[in-house]
Amino acid sequence: MEHVLHLFTHVFLDTLKIVPFLLLTYILLEWAEHKAEDKIERFVARTGRLGPLVGALLGLLPQCGFSAASAGLWSGGIITVGTLLAVFLSTSDEMIAVLLSGGIPVRDILILLCSKLVIATVAGFILDVFWKRESHESIEHHCHEEGCHCEDNGIFKSALFHTVKIFIFILLVSLAVHSLVEVAGEDGIGELFSGIPVLSNLIASLVGLIPNCAASVVLAELYVSGVISAGSMMSGLLVGAGTGLLVLIRVNHNKKDILKFVLVLFAVGFLGGLIFDLLGIGGILS
Repeated sequence: MEHVLHLFTHVFLDTLKIVPFLLLTYILLEWAEHKAEDKIERFVARTGRLGPLVGALLGLLPQCGFSAASAGLWSGGIITVGTLLAVFLSTSDEMIAVLLSGGIPVRDILILLCSKLVIATVAGFILDVFWKRESHESIEHHCHEEGCHCEDNGIFKSALFHTVKIFIFILLVSLAVHSLVEVAGEDGIGELFSGIPVLSNLIASLVGLIPNCAASVVLAELYVSGVISAGSMMSGLLVGAGTGLLVLIRVNHNKKDILKFVLVLFAVGFLGGLIFDLLGIGGILS
């Protein structure tokens, strides 16, 4: 019982960290819908092309809240799909802390971050070129689906309503994910990697799809322990976007677009890590 309580407390506090990001995101979306929709659209039209670069830079910050925020912003039509992809690909979660605590040199961490930045930015720009249809739902449509009566509650109450619902959803899924990781154990997960480069990258990418910050911790620790290569870790970390995928699934009702986006995310992560190893970039790390 004590172990269960400890697990719940850990997951609750970890999930609580993204609440400010979610709340600010929904306040922005509510304000954009009711107060400045035309101005926002004109601003995005002027600066949207630089979105993937900005998104990739913001995603590098050692947190997992911005990926969750960007999922809401894309679903509300504030940012492009390429910007969303760039944020997801560059998101670092707990990677930096784990690598530093594992004795990985700062130079190596900077190489990894710069690689993620380049891959995320290039992939984001390319996706914006080929993803012609920006299929998104307005916050008004989302409010109708959620039944929050935003027109009566005002901007802040409506944003708080959406934030609480997303928080509960993420908390429940995160509890399930952490429980599975505890049952399998990092040693058990490490046994999935056979040392074959392509297969190792593929499995790491699948691990990266786990919608929780725990995925980045596991991948980084496996790299520090020498179980996987830098490229395999890169594949998993590129795909891993923390709770961003959970928010995307929860707030976007176009499941076809979500599936297509996840497939693109997975493909870029897998190939990015594979190329990282094939070019020998991982070999220059200490």
